[in-house]
Amino acid sequence: MTNVGKLLLALGLGLALVGLLVLAGDRLGLGRFPLGRLPGDLRFERRGVQFYFPITSSILVSLLVSGGLYLWRSWFRK
Repeated sequence: MTNVGKLLLALGLGLALVGLLVLAGDRLGLGRFPLGRLPGDLRFERRGVQFYFPITSSILVSLLVSGGLYLWRSWFRK
């Protein structure tokens, strides 16, 4: 059960860190993160219909999460 507690604590700290990065980006004038507006994100608009598929943003988030999990696993390997 202690492993679950450690995991929840790490996830909470990671989420707080991401929140701080977003706030710091706004204060430093970096604006919002461009997720959803990257080249390769598909957006089609026609008479009353909108289709949006953020493929490039999805790939970027997937690479970041995979890299983070790889680092996590390599740091806490027994």
